[in-house]
Amino acid sequence: MALEQRPVGKLDRAVIFLGPPGSGKGTQAKVLADKYGVPHLSTGDMLREHVGELGPDSLVLKMVAERIERPDCSRGFVFDGFPRTVAQAKYLGELLRAHGLRQPFVIHMVIGHTLLIRRLTGRRTCKVGGEIYNIYDRPPKVEGICDNDGGELIQRPDDREEVIRARLLAYDKQTSPLVNFYRRLGLLYEVDASKSVPEVEQEIVQAVASIRGAR
Repeated sequence: MALEQRPVGKLDRAVIFLGPPGSGKGTQAKVLADKYGVPHLSTGDMLREHVGELGPDSLVLKMVAERIERPDCSRGFVFDGFPRTVAQAKYLGELLRAHGLRQPFVIHMVIGHTLLIRRLTGRRTCKVGGEIYNIYDRPPKVEGICDNDGGELIQRPDDREEVIRARLLAYDKQTSPLVNFYRRLGLLYEVDASKSVPEVEQEIVQAVASIRGAR
């Protein structure tokens, strides 16, 4: 029986992950949230739960405000997928101040387009259990077949190269002002996301530990 992981300490702030599709920000955000015993807030998940109430941007802002007010966020939380614009970042800053939390710590997952395209075009998903493989880095034992349940492995339509290139260009255009905004505030920490998952995790954990109690 696995032992439950105990939080490594108090976070007392929001940690924000920025990074393009395939950079690993979702994985690392969840790991960090688990280590500190705080919520991992994914706006994508929130939208799927609340779809139909308001327009996209106003809905996200409303959801974020409501979620931060819950007691489990009083010790801090980890954001994945928010903010996406400078206006949202300013709104979040006001929310954090209103709730007595420190300035956010922003982790920017930096990785080149060539490697991202390799990661994403190589991704295959099991039609049965949803397990994810990569034909380059984590292939199945038998080509096209899931190791666990024998399900067919498929490439999702949004993992085609032409779709990925368009998504990456759109991401860069949208996120560049946000990265510069946080860099000017001295809140940005850049991580080389081309490294292995354990290496990236170790660097992020050490970086967050170094700023706890600061700022």
